[in-house]
Amino acid sequence: MTTGHSHSQPNESVSARELHAHKDGDSNHSHAKEITSQTVLTVALAITLSFAVLEFLAGIYANSLALISDAGHMVTDAAGLFLAVIAQYVAKRPPSSRYSFGFGRAEGLAAFLNGVSIAGLIVWITYEAIHRLLITSHEVAGGTVTLMAIVGVVVNLVVAYLLSRNNHSMNTKAAMVHVMGDLLASIAALIAGLVIQYTGWMQIDPILSLVVCVLLLRSTISILKESYHFLMKGVPLHIDYIKVGEDLIKVPGVLAVHDLHVWEMTPGFPALIGHIEIDDLHHWPHTMNAIRAMLIHNHGIDHVTLQPEVTPTPALAS
Repeated sequence: MTTGHSHSQPNESVSARELHAHKDGDSNHSHAKEITSQTVLTVALAITLSFAVLEFLAGIYANSLALISDAGHMVTDAAGLFLAVIAQYVAKRPPSSRYSFGFGRAEGLAAFLNGVSIAGLIVWITYEAIHRLLITSHEVAGGTVTLMAIVGVVVNLVVAYLLSRNNHSMNTKAAMVHVMGDLLASIAALIAGLVIQYTGWMQIDPILSLVVCVLLLRSTISILKESYHFLMKGVPLHIDYIKVGEDLIKVPGVLAVHDLHVWEMTPGFPALIGHIEIDDLHHWPHTMNAIRAMLIHNHGIDHVTLQPEVTPTPALAS
């Protein structure tokens, strides 16, 4: 009589590290993405948040909605940078037994949240600007607005420079959009401060706020589309899905391709899975090597998982 039991001894158990390991012939892609910009994002966060507090206090002192709005914009920037820092930290975590793909997709999620927050800011600024144009106006200390706007321009240029040196990821790009938007807002506040200071025309403030919203809208839509496409596991924008299928069919030994999927494991690292029909399983190692070489050369795809299927001959099928 036999009973069911496990044949694995404790020292033979398989670890998550072993299961995720890439052997010879596997792709060179690492699920734990190497990130170099976390320090830069942290510094940018500290600078942005510190100036936002200073600008908010100056806005209250000067009775300037423009400065208070710009401070709110910079707080939103700080929130976006905070999300970016958290995403960079999470993305460094290696794959686990529960999350076998690792945590690189957290970067796309943070970028999407950044885009949503920018869109919300655009709606709020538009509402306030229209309200001030059509309903109320207020007296503003133009000199204080001008001084703080100059400091704001300098601060945003410094932060933009730091981010531009590490502008290699989706999430850093989203943070860059935040900062460039606030740079535009600071320039608009500077112009408004100068006009108010020398002419007393208060309506310049909401008009320039609407101009900033128009400039921000295009970049915001781009970030939302890119991050949404990534989160939905869309085919990478630089890869032609149909052409991939056509090139696979052209590989000697391949009869047909089906159940083909192409997506990004983490931003910048495309992956492919599918089923390949062949006539002889003995030829599969040679065919697979040819497929790998073609995919990396023609499409930049090195993370490939394909299942061979032998097409039955008519005699066997009958």
